[in-house]
Amino acid sequence: MATVQVSEAEKVYILHGVRDDLRVDGRGCEDYRHMEIETDMVSNTDGSAKVTLGHTDVLVGVKAEMGKPRPMVPDEVHCCFAWKFEGRGGDELGMELSNTLYKVFNNRYSVDLKSLCISPGEHCWVLYVDVLLLQCDGNLFDAISVAIKAALFNTKIPKVHISEDEEGGKEIELSDDPYDCMRLNVENVPCIVTLCKVGHRHVVDATLQEKACSVASLIISVTHKGTVTCVRKVGGGSLDPESIFEMTETGKRVGKALHAPLMALLQEEESLGKKRQKVGFLG
Repeated sequence: MATVQVSEAEKVYILHGVRDDLRVDGRGCEDYRHMEIETDMVSNTDGSAKVTLGHTDVLVGVKAEMGKPRPMVPDEVHCCFAWKFEGRGGDELGMELSNTLYKVFNNRYSVDLKSLCISPGEHCWVLYVDVLLLQCDGNLFDAISVAIKAALFNTKIPKVHISEDEEGGKEIELSDDPYDCMRLNVENVPCIVTLCKVGHRHVVDATLQEKACSVASLIISVTHKGTVTCVRKVGGGSLDPESIFEMTETGKRVGKALHAPLMALLQEEESLGKKRQKVGFLG
């Protein structure tokens, strides 16, 4: 996992800046860095998105494959997360990301899993979410969650037509019309807000340098209505109850404010169709 060494003088400078609500790069404690989002980046997926947050680059692809529902929930599907991260500590980081994002996204409240059921107890769509980390400059969880929501918004699943043969067996036919597809409702898909405790205050979207000055972080997933769906504490330090309450309230406020401009941007990009200009490295 990416880390940086920070001298004592740099730590004091960062701590004093956070205390005065003026961070090294000029942001306030609740401000995100500049974020760029592009969708429909990878042609061999059903949906994809690339998010750049500062110098953190994440590429997400969603693939829908036909599978069989689990016996306990015959009318629902499930999501699988896969990661590509090379370097020291890659396996450990991948497991940490996978476990957290599985709790955040793989539930009936985030995605309407019943809408992906083809035939109860027999056939359903299984969503495979692949995350490729291109560059790390802090705040992976937030960048990945935004990329996943954008990729799910971009996902187009072929319509399925079921017919019966003479013997009563079911025949499944997939539409080959790219416009005859089903779209996912991502309104309730949460975004993650990571808050790092730096000194006596907490910051949103910490850089690697700020992360090095942090004793602990709180990962909070928040819906568009401001509802908290998952909270997880990371880091070796401790957080007192008052700090947890304050960080949770900040996370709810920041997370709720993040959804509206994100959805507006995705819908605007969608409306441009083929006219939109691709500016990323895959453009």
